Amino acid sequence: MAVSTLSWELGQAAPQTEAAGEAWYGLHTRSRHEKIVAQRLEERGVTTFLPLVTEVRRWSDRKKSVQLPLFSCYVFAKFAPLRAERLRVLRVEGVFGLVGDRGEGSAIPNEQIDAVRSLVDGQLPWASHPFLKIGQRVRIRSGALSGVEGVLLQRNGDRTLVISVDAIQRSLAVSVEGYEVEAV
Repeated sequence: MAVSTLSWELGQAAPQTEAAGEAWYGLHTRSRHEKIVAQRLEERGVTTFLPLVTEVRRWSDRKKSVQLPLFSCYVFAKFAPLRAERLRVLRVEGVFGLVGDRGEGSAIPNEQIDAVRSLVDGQLPWASHPFLKIGQRVRIRSGALSGVEGVLLQRNGDRTLVISVDAIQRSLAVSVEGYEVEAV
């Protein structure tokens, strides 16, 4: 696997204070349109979160660092769960729909978005991991990932924390060797 680093884009259109009733939602996008969808949403005043992976791609004549979405075909957006807000988001070109039940979308807990953001901000080594719904939930008690919750696994003798975003059924795995963890 290629070494990857993470970064993120956050829409700056909305104020930093929490608006009443706003929640994070996953948006299913057209393939390779994640960045433009995030940009179009920001232009409409919607706060977005698009975690990006920086990878070195090699061609026969050159190497280049490129930023790719961590979760292909998905962008996260924060808005009120009102019909008018949903329609405003769904009318953006490149958005197929909201992730969740009956096209209305399922709110993603802030803790899951914050956990992904912590991995991105910490620039820690990571690996994609199959989505898990079973296993023991733990919280990291110290270090750069303090407060992050996930599922603790044992892989190749190393302790690994799996952080999942339930709505889009995607997970990330990060080594937690040397971190103090507690059961939730």
